[in-house]
Amino acid sequence: MLRLLGLAPGGPVAWRGDDGFEVSVVDSPGAMEAQLARLNGDGATARMAAGYCWPWSDPRPDGTLVPDVVIDGWARPWNLRGDRGIGGAPPSALWATDPAGFGQVGCIYTAQGFEYDHAGVIIGPDLVWRDGRWVVVRAANRDPDFRNRAAVDDRQVDRLIRNVYKVLLTRGMRSVRIYSTDPLTRDFLRSLMRA
Repeated sequence: MLRLLGLAPGGPVAWRGDDGFEVSVVDSPGAMEAQLARLNGDGATARMAAGYCWPWSDPRPDGTLVPDVVIDGWARPWNLRGDRGIGGAPPSALWATDPAGFGQVGCIYTAQGFEYDHAGVIIGPDLVWRDGRWVVVRAANRDPDFRNRAAVDDRQVDRLIRNVYKVLLTRGMRSVRIYSTDPLTRDFLRSLMRA
């Protein structure tokens, strides 16, 4: 993963397979969610997480979560922020372990430090593959800490965003499914699976 994301020297290498771990690139977040839903349960856990590239709304007054992560007609809410569950959704600290966390999209702040059997990762428009290298699109990221140019320079943001995806892509213990919102990036990732 470190080489894939340019966090270690050598560049990306093709996935050669592993009997104990599955990696796949999916065509849509809906396909990812359907695959994870089939794997979730009977003692196995599955979660979806994404880079912070969409708004993150507070719950509505009636306690329902706002489906902020919208991609081509598919929409899901982020996990809750805070220490209280609302409307059946678990508090942020329990998102990765509570069965009610499935169906919400996690982020670096709720996924880091937790593992689950099967991970689904949405690579947002803040990280794209262009001309043989990763390009960070700072303006596409909505993390307030990353948007402040006075506090974090472009070089730091580049490494931080790639590190976010390293963490998200390494949460699954048995599999990871990857979706990129960028078709060229998706094609690049898929080429590593076929090589």
